[in-house]
Amino acid sequence: MIHVIAFLHLHPGTRAKFLESFRALAPLVRAEAGCLEYGPAVDHGPFLGFQSPVGDDVVTVVEKWASPAALEAHIVAPHMKAWGAEIEGMMTQRVIHVLDPA
Repeated sequence: MIHVIAFLHLHPGTRAKFLESFRALAPLVRAEAGCLEYGPAVDHGPFLGFQSPVGDDVVTVVEKWASPAALEAHIVAPHMKAWGAEIEGMMTQRVIHVLDPA
């Protein structure tokens, strides 16, 4: 299994539109071979005084894939390419972490 945590930094004021687009995409991704988990998360806000804020203009995507090959196939899937074109201009930066379970 492989984990992916992606921090997608957005232009101010675009989060609602971005999440609408993401939620339309998510069922297609979840149907991909090897997709175990795929979903967006947003900052919860202050929590018990120890949380490091992510920010209002960041969507964090939490993913789990059965294998690196499944993740590689996901990256080049036609719906991912189409979605990339759809959300072009909404993001200012992507920070993606690919992790192995320990």
